[in-house]
This record gives sequence, C-alpha cells and structure tokens, in this order.
Amino acid sequence: MEKDNVNEPVQPYGQPTSFDQVWRLFQETDKQFRETDKQFRETDKQFWETGRRFQETKKQIRENDRILTERFKDTDKKIKEISALFTTQWGNLIETLVEGDLVKLLNEKNIRVAQTTERIKGTHEGQNFEYDIVAINGKEVVIVEVKTTLRADDVKEFHQKIWKAKTYLSQYKDNIIYGCVAFLKAEEASDRMAEKLGFFVIKATGSSASIINKGDFVPKAF
Repeated sequence: MEKDNVNEPVQPYGQPTSFDQVWRLFQETDKQFRETDKQFRETDKQFWETGRRFQETKKQIRENDRILTERFKDTDKKIKEISALFTTQWGNLIETLVEGDLVKLLNEKNIRVAQTTERIKGTHEGQNFEYDIVAINGKEVVIVEVKTTLRADDVKEFHQKIWKAKTYLSQYKDNIIYGCVAFLKAEEASDRMAEKLGFFVIKATGSSASIINKGDFVPKAF
C-alpha cells in the first residue's frame, strides 16, 4: 500500500519548484533588462544624433538663406544700375537727337526757333517741375517732353505740366506755348493720344527725327 505524501508542500501551478529554477528565471529576466536598456541607450543615441543633424541642417539652411538674400540684393542692385544707366544714356541720346533736328522741324511748321534750352528745372510753391527741351522764337514757345518709350500716362502727365507752364515759367506768361512729345517707341496708341490733345509728335528713327502728325494737324496753343 502506497504512502500518502501528506507532508509535501503543494506548489502553485506555473511556479518554480527549486532554487535553480528561480535563479535561471532571474538570470533570464536580468538579461532581458540589460538588452532592453541597451536598446534604449542606442535609441537615445540615435535621437541625439538626429537632433544634432537637424540643428546642423537648420544652421545650413539659415546660412544658405543669408547667402541667397545677399546675392539677390546684389543682383537687384546691378539690375537697377543697368536700368538706370540704360534710361539715362538713351534719354540723353534722344534729347540730343531731337534738339539737333528740332530747329529744322519747327521751322518747317513756320515756327522760327531762335534758341533751345535743355532740362529746365525748378520749384514753384513747393512743387518741383522739369521740362526736357524748351524752344523759343520770341513770341512762340515749344515745350518738348522726351521719352524713350512713350505711354498713355506720360501723355496725360505732360498735358497737366503744359497747362502749368506759364505759372512755372513765368518769363513765358505772355508767350504762345505749344506742346510736343518725342520718342523712340510709342505704346498704347500714346502718339495718337498726344496728337488729339494738340501736341506736335516727333518720332526718332535711326540718326534723325521727324514730325509724324497728320497733314491737316493744327497745334493747340496753351
């Protein structure tokens, strides 16, 4: 007859039954902790490395932005200088060209010019004014607005200036004043607009200039 194991302790299900089993379980758990800790350290290192690269990238982006801004400023400055140089040189060229032919052209229209003056500037009651060319024959005065490219707004602005000429240029208040626009190129039908307002219209072509008003044109006296 078998003897009952009445005095042996009953182990809970799934629990280690000896010290060796507990020790092995502890070692495996410790190994897992060490591996997990190693992974955390590697991940943390990667985060720091990513952060460092991100900061370097931001720094490089800022530096690139600074360089591009400086280059854009320099390029914009050069474009403006070239544009100003082009405008000034061509403006001077056409004024010289028009003034050279102006006497002959106006004489052909029975306006006997005695003298011409360039760039009359001044200030009247706080308002600045400038007239490109003024041709005088004693009784009659022709004021010329010179543009490389003539546009509608230029004609409108000159029309306002010509009405103020006797105020701005008081020495001619008793003269008959005519207006004239001269250009290399006209846009927006500005040449036709100028003629309708009573201005002489001069177009520069090659090395000469010519009045292109219609044959029956009668200039308006201002």
